Amino acid sequence: MKSKLLHESAGQRTYAIVLAAGDDVISSLKQFATDAGLSAASITAIGAFRRAELGYFDWETKEYRPIPVNEQVEVASLIGDIAIGPDGKSALHIHVVLGKRDGSAVAGHLVKAEVRPTLEVILTESPQHLRKRHDPESGLALIALDSAS
Repeated sequence: MKSKLLHESAGQRTYAIVLAAGDDVISSLKQFATDAGLSAASITAIGAFRRAELGYFDWETKEYRPIPVNEQVEVASLIGDIAIGPDGKSALHIHVVLGKRDGSAVAGHLVKAEVRPTLEVILTESPQHLRKRHDPESGLALIALDSAS
């Protein structure tokens, strides 16, 4: 993983992050967020994965149903955010649309993915902090705007 600060002004920073073949997306971005001290950011990216696992949140069971993707796919769209989780650490929430060889697509919550050949990420940090709190109705940690500073 390589990164470069592209812009910084009034507490907002924008980075380009390039992941290489074999990089694990989630652990790489979590490590970047920790190292950069990020508490609020948005993420967009394009590239390709060797394989991935997506998740579909089942409202009835309050669990993510796994969607394995065991083939080379294009990252048609990747969007997400970083906030401080209930545990005080950087928490990622990423959704992705993956294009398959036949032109069909699969989408969901990004659980894990291996890059091949690259993933080009633009990350924009907000000068405000975002915090997540446990939501008892869904069982998820959701951004709580009343706790943003």
